[in-house]
Amino acid sequence: MPAYIFAGIPIHTASGTNKFSSSMGTSLAVANYVRGSYVDFPAAITGSMGAFLGAWIGTQLALSLSPKVLQICIMVILPVVGILLFLRRHKENTKLKDPLSNRSKLIFSSLIGLIFGCYDGFFGPGTGMFMTLTLSVIVRLELTKAVGTTRVINFSSNFASMLTWLVNGKILFPIAIPCAICSMAGNYLGSRVAIKSGKKIIQPILAFVAILLFAKILFDLIARSF
Repeated sequence: MPAYIFAGIPIHTASGTNKFSSSMGTSLAVANYVRGSYVDFPAAITGSMGAFLGAWIGTQLALSLSPKVLQICIMVILPVVGILLFLRRHKENTKLKDPLSNRSKLIFSSLIGLIFGCYDGFFGPGTGMFMTLTLSVIVRLELTKAVGTTRVINFSSNFASMLTWLVNGKILFPIAIPCAICSMAGNYLGSRVAIKSGKKIIQPILAFVAILLFAKILFDLIARSF
C-alpha cells in the first residue's frame, strides 16, 4: 500500500485497490495449501466467519478514523511477537503441547478471526504474521498448517474488506487488476516455497517481516512528527 500512496493515490482508494489485489492473490495461495492438506478446516471455517465480520467493522472504521493510535499499539506489540516466536521455536524443538479440544479450537479460532479481521480491515500490515503466530501458539497448530489456515482466514477478511471498499467506490481498477495478477503469481510461488521448506523458512521470514514492519511504522510515526 505505501507504493500506491507514494504514487499519489488517495489513502482510502489505495486501501481499496490494495485489498482487491490481495484478495485475488490470496486465493491461489489458499488453493495450494488446501491441495497440500495444510489447512485445519474447523479452525479455518470458524476463523473465516469471524474475520469476515471483523474486516467489515475494521473497514468501516478505516473510512472515518486515523490509524495513528493503532500504529503506536503495533510498535508495542511487535517486540512481544518476536519474543513469542522465539519461545515457540524453542518449544517445537523440545515437545509440542497436546492439541486443543474441538470446542476450544472453534472458540479461539473465531475470536482470532474477529480480532485480526478487524485489524486487517482497519490497518492491515502484518495481519498474516500475527494470525499465523497466534494460531500456532494459542490454537497449537503446527507452523506450516498455521500458515495455510491463516491464508484461508485472511482471504475471508480481504474479501469482506474489498467488498466494503468496492461499495464505497474506492478501488482503482486500472491499477488494481495488473497488481492482482502480480499478487497471484507471488502468492502461488510463495506458498509453494513455504509448503516445500516448512518451518525452516517460515520462521526466519516471520522474524524478518516483523523487523521490516516495525521499521516502517517507526519511520511513518517519525515522519509525521516533523
